[in-house]
Order: sequence, then C-alpha cells, then structure tokens
Amino acid sequence: MHRLRRLAGFAALLLAMTTAAPAAAGDWRPIPDDRLLVIDTSRGRMVVFLQPEFAPKAVERILRLSREGVYDGLLFHRVIPGFVAQTGNPDNRDGGVSALPDLDPEFTFRVPAERFVPVRQSAEGAEGFVGVSPVATDGRARGWGAYCAGVVGMGRQEGVRTANSEIFFMLAPARRLDHDYTVWGRLADGAGVLAAIAPGEPPASPDRMIRVRPAADLPEAERPRLEMTDPAGPAFTRRIAEARRAKGADLGLCDLQVPIRPRP
Repeated sequence: MHRLRRLAGFAALLLAMTTAAPAAAGDWRPIPDDRLLVIDTSRGRMVVFLQPEFAPKAVERILRLSREGVYDGLLFHRVIPGFVAQTGNPDNRDGGVSALPDLDPEFTFRVPAERFVPVRQSAEGAEGFVGVSPVATDGRARGWGAYCAGVVGMGRQEGVRTANSEIFFMLAPARRLDHDYTVWGRLADGAGVLAAIAPGEPPASPDRMIRVRPAADLPEAERPRLEMTDPAGPAFTRRIAEARRAKGADLGLCDLQVPIRPRP
C-alpha cells in the first residue's frame, strides 16, 4: 500500500510537466528534435530531454548506444519505489557494461549564465534551471544537475570512472546523489509510463525498453512534438513567485518543474 501511494504521488508530481501553465503563446518554445530521446517500453512511450551542456560525453554515449540498438530489449532490472528505476545494462543486472570503454565523471559543468534561471539563493550558492532541468551552483561558474523527480542520470559501480551504459530515472527527489552521478537529461513526456514500471530488485515480471532512438532519427511523422515553457518568461517567473509566497523559506528546487506539453 505504501508503494502504491508513493507511485501515485510521483505520477501526480510529474503530471505538472505536461500540464499547461496559464501562459500566453509567446511563453512556449518548441523543443528541437535533436534534444529528445524516444524510449518505447513495454508500458508505453517515454521521451527524455537531453542536456549535452551538462554531460556531453554521456549524451554522446547514450545516442551511440541507441543507434547501435544496444538498449533495445533491455530490462528495468532494479526499480525501487520512491527512489529510482534502473535499466541499460546489457546483461540485465547491476554490473553489466557495453563493449565501449567506461566514461569519466561529468558531475559538474560550467553554468551558462545567460541561460540560468535562479529559484533560490543562499550563502553557499544558487539553485534554478538550465533548460528544463534543475541545477545547483556554487554561486560562481560551476554547477551540477540536481536529482529531483524525473531527472535522468548515468549509473555506475563503486568507482567514479565506471559509468558505461546504465541509466536511471528518478522516481522522487534524492539530492544526496548530487555531485556523485552524472546528470544527462530529464523526463519530458511519459510520467505515467515511468510510474507504472514494475518494481523490484529485480522485479518478478520486469518491464523492458523495447526500442530506444534519437527523435531526430525517426521519420518526421513519428517524432514527438513537444514544447516547453520559457524558464525566463513571464509565466514561469509568476510560478516561481507564487511558490515563494506559498512556501517561503521551505521552498526547495524540487518543488518546481518547467512545464512541457504536446505542441498544439
């Protein structure tokens, strides 16, 4: 019962990603095809917004493995309600890797100041958004992806230089993962699909990724058509102000999502 409540809460939280904010047409920006990864699963379709400015090597690896078909058919081998859903290991269990070499960590990156939209600030730094993804910063030029619900990261073994092919989807915030696992994107569509993935370590009847492809590689008629609220626009600025009034000092970065919806 507790698992069901957590999953329902996660689905409700991520529903905000595709719920249209009371925004004018000018507040919305089309998401380019080369920013999207399409994951067709046994539960339905999920779409990930890619953030190569956070982790260029990880994004390059994900796209290459997708194009080579390595991800097709792989199981969600570890799904912990209220935490993560993991997949991407060729042997369908922790420890599996692709034929490619392991990746160096991309835990931090240079924050593009012109694209950073702050939500909260403290003596330690600032938190906000770059694109649709939550980011924390040291108050200067360095930042890192914040592990809120819907964020997608690279799995690894104990060593920090062991990321290879495994990926995981956050089912709830877990900021303890910040600085320690590479963030490479955020779920853009398919919150209900992710919430329905069978739980277990491993699941008794695991779900799988049937096919994974860059959206730009799909026939045009099959590509997802999504748009995002401009994080620097009036609608999201109002949303931040409303959240500050409602939560005051208790406002956390993971309390907000940059809305994404199908293009009209």
